[in-house]
Amino acid sequence: MEKVLVIAGPTAVGKTALSIQLAKKFNGEIISGDSLQVYRGLDIGTAKVTKSEAQGIPHYLIDIKDPKEGFSVAEFQTLAQEKIQEITSRGKLPIVVGGTGLYIQALLYDYDLGGKAKGETLAIRQKYEEIAKTCGNQELWALLAQKDPAAAQKIHFNNQRKVIRALEVFENTGRSILAPENAPQKRYDDFLIALTTERSLLYERINQRVEQMFDAGLKAEAELLRDLPDSQGAKGIGYREFFDYFAGITDLASVKEAIKQDSRRYAKRQLTWFRNRMNPLWLDLVQHPEQGSVLEAKIHQWLEE
Repeated sequence: MEKVLVIAGPTAVGKTALSIQLAKKFNGEIISGDSLQVYRGLDIGTAKVTKSEAQGIPHYLIDIKDPKEGFSVAEFQTLAQEKIQEITSRGKLPIVVGGTGLYIQALLYDYDLGGKAKGETLAIRQKYEEIAKTCGNQELWALLAQKDPAAAQKIHFNNQRKVIRALEVFENTGRSILAPENAPQKRYDDFLIALTTERSLLYERINQRVEQMFDAGLKAEAELLRDLPDSQGAKGIGYREFFDYFAGITDLASVKEAIKQDSRRYAKRQLTWFRNRMNPLWLDLVQHPEQGSVLEAKIHQWLEE
């Protein structure tokens, strides 16, 4: 089994810094496990690693898509598997870094995300996208509740992308996205780390990050998506909140507050996902940086096994 180190957790908790530190220490290369960092031009809002931050460590699955293109968990699974194989073959340690829980889970376990032919799957997706456009998110979610009640309970009706994905899986396979036909097995010998910190401190760090993003030019970046309101990138936190501003409905101060609020709520959901779905080693390196040396010792032991 190939060894894969995974660093997960919510935004603004130090994943990037830790990944660089561990890549330098353990001869690693980094695979982004973020659903929006794949898009070229969406750098600030996705907290994409900068050239200076990367310190020469190779990063993969970043800047591989135009904003108008789609990107699915199945595509991530395929591309990340290929990169893990390539990195391992060079004698390096693959390090997957990201907060998109579904992507991490789909990579580490042998979930079958296949099904119908690509063209047929695309037609299914477009059908549900059309329903959403015509009837709205509530009607789309009601359709999911009818077909897959378990998934509907887990997915908020406004999360159109996940609702459509669940409907797509159900139509493709005849079973719930939450209930694979066979219990998934581990694909790798993984070491899974999840970063967290005290909730009020995390929220404070998120608020500070949003302020920094605005200072760095987030508004100009969001303008790139102005003519692509239905794209996957435009639905991401940090971008979708600007569309009311572009329409003259709200002001920039309100946009900023909405991004902070959405980011805090998303962080809460990320933490819940990893607590309920996976079994990581939880670390608070914000308040307890001394845990870093303990972590390095544990990783060294794991690599020697």
